[in-house]
Amino acid sequence: MNKLIITGRLTRDPEMVTLSNGMEKCRFSVAVDRRRKKDAPPKADFFNCDAWGAQGAFIAKWFKKGSPITVTGRMESSQGEKDGSKVTFWAVNVEEVEFQKGVSETRIDSAENAGEPKDPESGFEQVNTDELPF
Repeated sequence: MNKLIITGRLTRDPEMVTLSNGMEKCRFSVAVDRRRKKDAPPKADFFNCDAWGAQGAFIAKWFKKGSPITVTGRMESSQGEKDGSKVTFWAVNVEEVEFQKGVSETRIDSAENAGEPKDPESGFEQVNTDELPF
């Protein structure tokens, strides 16, 4: 079984690409922190990810550089050329994505709900429920 689940942060803004066959693909990469010893310097692994169609458009709309994200998918390889040499490229073919704590605050605050009052005692922010799909 080829199933990968990673949680990390986007290293750059997602990029929508239209392929020659007309399909749309969203490309992004995720940095995943490695476990480390107390005094060791931090290290991370970087995963290139591809999401297709509506899911790719969703990612491009709601995530940006630095957004925390959980991605579920499968690792896939493809062969190509780089500087005249044959190379193997690896990417996560995205099946599911999930928001992680902090994403909605970053994205919603920067969108239409910015400036709405926050109740300091409850720690919750006022959200406009008229725009929710349920």
